[in-house]
Amino acid sequence: MKRHRRLSDRINHDRWLVSYADFVTLLFAFFVVMYASAQMDQRKAGRLSVAIESAFQELGIFQTDGHKPGNIPHKIPLAGRPTPGGDSPVKQDLTAIRGELESALAGEIKRNEVALHLEPDGLVISLREAGFFDSGSAAMKAQAEEAFRRVAKILQEHPYGVRIEGHTDTVPIHTSQFASNWELSTARATELVKILIEQNGISAERLSAAGYAEFHPVASNATSKGRQLNRRVDVVILTVPLPGRLAADPQPSSASVPGPSPTTGSGSAAGDTGTKPPSSGKIS
Repeated sequence: MKRHRRLSDRINHDRWLVSYADFVTLLFAFFVVMYASAQMDQRKAGRLSVAIESAFQELGIFQTDGHKPGNIPHKIPLAGRPTPGGDSPVKQDLTAIRGELESALAGEIKRNEVALHLEPDGLVISLREAGFFDSGSAAMKAQAEEAFRRVAKILQEHPYGVRIEGHTDTVPIHTSQFASNWELSTARATELVKILIEQNGISAERLSAAGYAEFHPVASNATSKGRQLNRRVDVVILTVPLPGRLAADPQPSSASVPGPSPTTGSGSAAGDTGTKPPSSGKIS
């Protein structure tokens, strides 16, 4: 006769803990993934978005809402940066300045020698190499001096700080004057600072210069057209107004401008160097 194993009458009341522990683990993993997704670098995403749209519009591929090529109508605030938006006095002032510049530089804009757009830092006046500099040279073309004087005249009339940014394409340069694109971009920026101070009477305290070489392009360097757009000097009218003392005292300055260096800008304070403020996105 076979013996049947006697089943235990004892019931395990703790078995639910196994399923509960699995559920809690999955729930924890789910929220970790959700948190990581929410912490994506929004600044980089914003830069990529506005850079792509700006490139298309600067190349004249499409236009929206009556804006000119190169102007993006969307307002994408970047984290940690003051964005001129809404109906703020700064926004209204920059819009008025932009109108003055569009009128004063109508011919240069039509010839694609100048482009205007708003960034979180302020109003950017892009002076393209084709209209203002010879290739590999930091000296402004003689025929461009009148156009730059018109820019300087408008800068004199508004109490904002100005940052001059030199940019190049990726084609290397190595001459007796410039060992790399760092030197060329910085020399062009400081050359314009010098002209603003010595020939147009703008206070050195309002100005700063920066050289960024090829590291902040506005278009692809894979094409001739893109490289042409990247070779530029940007005159940035900053969104933050000057202190009252500087705004009310724009007397001509006789301060000399130090010669360019590969990593140091110039102006009344230490100039910017290779790290551009996080505002590559162009908005208007």
